[in-house]
Amino acid sequence: MVHIEPITPDPPPWHRRVVLRQRWAELAYFHWRYDAGVVQDRLPIGVTVDTFDGNAWVGLIPFEMRNVQLGPTPPIPWLGSFIEINVRTYVVDAVGRRAVWFLSLDVPRAAVVAVARSVFALPYCWASASHVRDGDRHRYRMARRWPRIEGEFAEMEFTVAEPIDDHAVSDLEHFLSARWALVTQRRQQLLYGAVRHPRWPLHRVTDVRIDQSVIEAAGLPTPDGPAHALYSPGVDVEVAWLEHVRDQGAR
Repeated sequence: MVHIEPITPDPPPWHRRVVLRQRWAELAYFHWRYDAGVVQDRLPIGVTVDTFDGNAWVGLIPFEMRNVQLGPTPPIPWLGSFIEINVRTYVVDAVGRRAVWFLSLDVPRAAVVAVARSVFALPYCWASASHVRDGDRHRYRMARRWPRIEGEFAEMEFTVAEPIDDHAVSDLEHFLSARWALVTQRRQQLLYGAVRHPRWPLHRVTDVRIDQSVIEAAGLPTPDGPAHALYSPGVDVEVAWLEHVRDQGAR
């Protein structure tokens, strides 16, 4: 039986070469419960949906990517800061490591889409996107340009409320936020990329309004009920080079 690593609010020990540095800022988490079997059907062999209380969780995550750096180089002008809105779920790889599985990532930089798809094998899409902040009120909007089938979009409005003390973060909130890797696939090969950053500073969120079609565009049913919502002002992030997942046993 594979031992599944625990959820930890702080990153595990790091012994990897950093390939990217960046800041994830003004980030919101919107999550819905899903039937685990429905989500599992969207995953490749060797990747198992991670569950909390028997449920899979699918997230819609808008944020500002800032000051992207390749290795030790300075931040990339213009291309290095942009809005990203991704659809994700949570998984365990064949050796028991917890990670994020991205169903789509929309950004307003065509060059970023090209590089991320070819180098990092991630399903980036080209979109128009905006983020407007009025005090504690935020509005993210996105309309996909490519690959476009039926005009995929997302609009999210929310108000940031009180911060959550570290001891008051629930087990579910750790499950949804404390993720220290991603898994993706190039052809039939699974790839694992570790990330490192400080513990997330989290806030409650109120007055949430969401209208979207990107979750359905990823092949999932329409979310049911209100989203579980959180906000973070952000963290500085380091990303390791992708490595092969050696053991790709059955689900």
